[in-house]
Amino acid sequence: MMPDRTKWLLYARNFILTAFAAAFILSCANIARPTGGPIDTTPPVFVKSNPKPNQLNFNKNKIEIEFDEIIQVDKPTEKVIVSPAQKNMPQIQTSGRKVIVELQDSLIPNTTYTIDFSDAISDNNERNPLYNFSFSFATGNSIDTLQIGGILLNAENLEPVTGMLVGLHSNLNDSAFTKTPMQRIAKSDAYGRFSIKNIGAGTYRIYGLNDANRDYKFDNPSEDIAFMDSTVTPTVEMVMHADTIWADSMTIDTIKMVTLPHFYPNNIILKVFNEQFKSRYLEKFERTNRNRFSLIFSAPDDSLPVLTPLNFQQEDWAIVEKNQTNDTLLYWIKDSLIYNMDTLLFTADYKRTDSLRQLTPFKDTLNLVFRERKKPVRKSKKDKKDEDQAPEIEFMKISPQFSSIVNIYDKLNFAFDQPVDSIKEESLKLEIKVDTVWTPVNDYTFFQDSLMHRIFSLKTKWKPGGEYRVSLDSLASVSIYGNPSNRLSQSFKVKTVEEYSNFYIETLGIKDSAFVELLNSSDQPVRKSPVKDGGAEFIYVDPGTYYIRLVKDRNGNGKFDTGNFAEKRQPEEVFYYPTSIDLKANWDVEQTWDVYALPLDKQKPLDITKNKPKDEKKDDSQNDNKEEGPVYSNRPSGAITPRSQGSYR
Repeated sequence: MMPDRTKWLLYARNFILTAFAAAFILSCANIARPTGGPIDTTPPVFVKSNPKPNQLNFNKNKIEIEFDEIIQVDKPTEKVIVSPAQKNMPQIQTSGRKVIVELQDSLIPNTTYTIDFSDAISDNNERNPLYNFSFSFATGNSIDTLQIGGILLNAENLEPVTGMLVGLHSNLNDSAFTKTPMQRIAKSDAYGRFSIKNIGAGTYRIYGLNDANRDYKFDNPSEDIAFMDSTVTPTVEMVMHADTIWADSMTIDTIKMVTLPHFYPNNIILKVFNEQFKSRYLEKFERTNRNRFSLIFSAPDDSLPVLTPLNFQQEDWAIVEKNQTNDTLLYWIKDSLIYNMDTLLFTADYKRTDSLRQLTPFKDTLNLVFRERKKPVRKSKKDKKDEDQAPEIEFMKISPQFSSIVNIYDKLNFAFDQPVDSIKEESLKLEIKVDTVWTPVNDYTFFQDSLMHRIFSLKTKWKPGGEYRVSLDSLASVSIYGNPSNRLSQSFKVKTVEEYSNFYIETLGIKDSAFVELLNSSDQPVRKSPVKDGGAEFIYVDPGTYYIRLVKDRNGNGKFDTGNFAEKRQPEEVFYYPTSIDLKANWDVEQTWDVYALPLDKQKPLDITKNKPKDEKKDDSQNDNKEEGPVYSNRPSGAITPRSQGSYR
């Protein structure tokens, strides 16, 4: 008989072996969820193709390209570009690891073909895009290998322009761009960059085109375009580079020198613009009120239409309000005998765009009908009693278009709801509070807007920090319909000087014929100042963060003007200060800006660049070429001074 201690050890051993076996069986029977590995971040890798890359004497329309993993092609009709330009859209499809391209046009003999996929190809799982992938072959005994590259920028705001065609013409005549398709083409990527590959030796004209009708030529004046004044000649240079072979992640195995081709020019900047062509026609006319009607045209003009009445005779029958471009017009009919007519007939003589896209005289007939809808109202005894009394006066409404806090440089605008026939300026009172007493201010001007006749403005030199009151007596003005104005009184305060910042920027390289704009975070101008004696000055600026844009104003009209291809006129030049400017209350800021120090594609701050890839990150490399912004310390390129310590210019 075994001792008790020995029995207990045998039982314990058998129990452990049994538990281990059960655990092993269960682990084999249950399929565990894989823990997974690192996320795939690499794009697909080219494996093989038919034809081979850069194959000569290939004469088939079907091209197959295979990668190391299952792929997909995103928006092939938009992103994939074939050179030479194809009249018929190629058929592009995927099959597992392959992308298959079938060209629908007949192949041209002795020609280099390029299929530019841009970033359309990506792996099927993680969607890692394969950037700048292109495939080439030739139908003849040689293949063209030169390249050029650059970037497309919106001429007015230096935004990168994505998805736009860039093409070459060996025909250097300007008419080639408007009459024949571009020969070698590419499309700008998400950063606005482009690369035209497989170019033959020679001299070319380069163009950008937002091709609305897919004919690869500029035959629609509403299309966005870009062109260079000079020609481009592609070249290549073989440059020595150090090629490092790593034994592992920490150890260098070998460094050897290799020769690689560099293609030029690779820094072309094309400025995209629209000629702002719009067909002009009478878009809408309507009479929503008995005493007025409106005409709306589809495009601006430098003159007003001539309306000739057909069912009444009177010359000075209306007051016309218009906008600055003469495409929105409001006619206020003066005479009640005329506006009480349900139907008004006119002949309208105006300029309209013809089939040749030229403005030509045109005569139209306008039938303006107004039918007032009246609801039946049951009159009570009180209503009948009120009819025996004198009717209440219908006042003309006045709306002050300013708040209770006014800027030092502001004018006061008043909007009347009807055209004013007369106004007694002596009934207008402007007062300032001195201690506790309202004191009259007599040094001001009161004038009517030249376009919107119902707007009147009051302008004076405001006392900083002053408290004012403006009032207009009742019956001080009368509308063309005999309605008097009611009494108006409104108080307001003017900001103090200490609430503002002053800013001066010296524009190196720019002397005159330019203006500078202060922009908000939405890239919209809030203030504008002309460049005088090499700089622009902004007085009484509200504190905040601003950005700066400069426009070389060729014609001195104070606004950006677009280009015109037929006139060989480029759009006006635009520049951006590369960082933001922080303006603080009661501080004077001076800054120096070398306008030409950076290329255009490096100027616009990333913070206000709208057209950028969603995964764009502000890494250090993007800021290497940007100047430091002004800081609150002494620095050579600018100065910021609290107003209590120094005086402004």
